[in-house]
Amino acid sequence: MLIKTPHKSQLNDFDVTNESIYQERRSLLKQMGFLGAGALMSSAMTKNANASFFGDDKIIFKTRPLEFSKDNENQGLIKTPEQKVISHNNFYEFGAKKNQPAELAQNFQVKPWQLRISGECDKPITLDYDDLTKLFPLEERIYRLRCVEAWSMVIPWIGFPLASLLKRVVPNSKAKYVAFETLYDPKQMPGQANRRLGGGIKYPYVEGLRFDEAMNPLTLMSVGLYGKTLPPQNGAPIRLVVPWKYGFKSIKSIVGIKLLERQPRTTWQKLAPREYGFYANVNPKHDHPRWSQASERRITSGGLFSRNRIDTLAFNGYGEQVADLYRGMDLSKYY
Repeated sequence: MLIKTPHKSQLNDFDVTNESIYQERRSLLKQMGFLGAGALMSSAMTKNANASFFGDDKIIFKTRPLEFSKDNENQGLIKTPEQKVISHNNFYEFGAKKNQPAELAQNFQVKPWQLRISGECDKPITLDYDDLTKLFPLEERIYRLRCVEAWSMVIPWIGFPLASLLKRVVPNSKAKYVAFETLYDPKQMPGQANRRLGGGIKYPYVEGLRFDEAMNPLTLMSVGLYGKTLPPQNGAPIRLVVPWKYGFKSIKSIVGIKLLERQPRTTWQKLAPREYGFYANVNPKHDHPRWSQASERRITSGGLFSRNRIDTLAFNGYGEQVADLYRGMDLSKYY
């Protein structure tokens, strides 16, 4: 199993917020359909409406232990409790309130699944559910997650580099950007069926990266967290994680990846272009039009409204690995 030497900016087990909070919130977990720390469970007995991606079979969604490589370097920060990572979510397809995805996603079917990679490449492919965890060696990457709303977490993701996937399709010289698309299935995703519940977004959700951002070693395709497969509210069965960008760039439940010659128009750019730019690099010197980005509330083992205020780092602390991607760019103009 591949074991990677971590960069100085990569966090480890000591960085993720203490899981002791989990025991205190056991009753809440049961109400949400989760059983124990070893496996999160939910029934998935609804019929999927999207015949092009799913069959008619009914499954039990269950997060399961994953085998992966793991580093042990001590970085000295604090991890976010698993229970908070799985209950405090932005996933508007299941509702715009933080608690709604965990409550409304528990009947979500993830198997069978198809992820299609196409566009400006020589060997387009379609991956099925099993390919997502078996095609590439899995690694644990403990990353900071900074939301544009000025809260943050530290999460132990499980996944593989996006670059490994893109290399497999052999991009051609026209591939300048990469677009991602979330599953569109209003019968399973109530926020897609109800515009008010889903935050007024026009679905399916679309995000994008510049090709060199996509190929950066930090850019991860995640299939799990805390050593288990992703729960639905966190983007099961596969999501993007781009740790130096605001969290809305890390699109969830991906069914399509397309290599493009031109920059894609993303969901939040269409909805509120003054507030959410294409790049969305974490930048404490460039404020959101409605609030400062100079600091953030780190979600730890305290209560929901614990202060835990810390200064925000440029590129979320990953500047050593990514700042050169933006050399010469005006990061307030290209926000």
